[in-house]
Amino acid sequence: MPLVAAGIAWSWMYAQTGTINQILHAVGLGFLSRSWLADFGTALPAVGLIGSWVLTGLCTVLLLTGMGKIDPSLYEAARIDGAGWFRLFGSVTLPGVRQEIVVLVTITVISALSSFDIIYTTTKGGPGTTTLVPGISIFRLAFVQGQVGLASALGVVLLILVLAVVLPVQRFSREAD
Repeated sequence: MPLVAAGIAWSWMYAQTGTINQILHAVGLGFLSRSWLADFGTALPAVGLIGSWVLTGLCTVLLLTGMGKIDPSLYEAARIDGAGWFRLFGSVTLPGVRQEIVVLVTITVISALSSFDIIYTTTKGGPGTTTLVPGISIFRLAFVQGQVGLASALGVVLLILVLAVVLPVQRFSREAD
């Protein structure tokens, strides 16, 4: 789903008269209703939930594909050796989907650090600066304040930050093989 469309749809659901608040009223929890994206305490978690929802499908498909390539005889051998479900998961499933997990961590970190479209369509960095992420700061510096040089420098810092997080994950993955 395009991220802008997801942001707009979730903005409607999070609105004061949106789906989430209507459901809360319907089940007798109306005292919990609020304008989720305008509340300082709930704006960032609400936007984070949207980002998580957007990536859930990709994560699910990638992990299920990885689990499908694990040889069933490994599970059978572990069961014969007396392994329970927890041991099966830790000794067979996790090592079998290690490469998929590395890809997902990489994609998720890059997505989280460089997010712009969902936050811009839902909160534009507000309320206040609660959801002000580097992508929104770069946009504001370059296109609102006209400080293109400073925005470029912040973009380079963001790139270095992404690489500082992603490269150790990639290195750990190669060392584990």
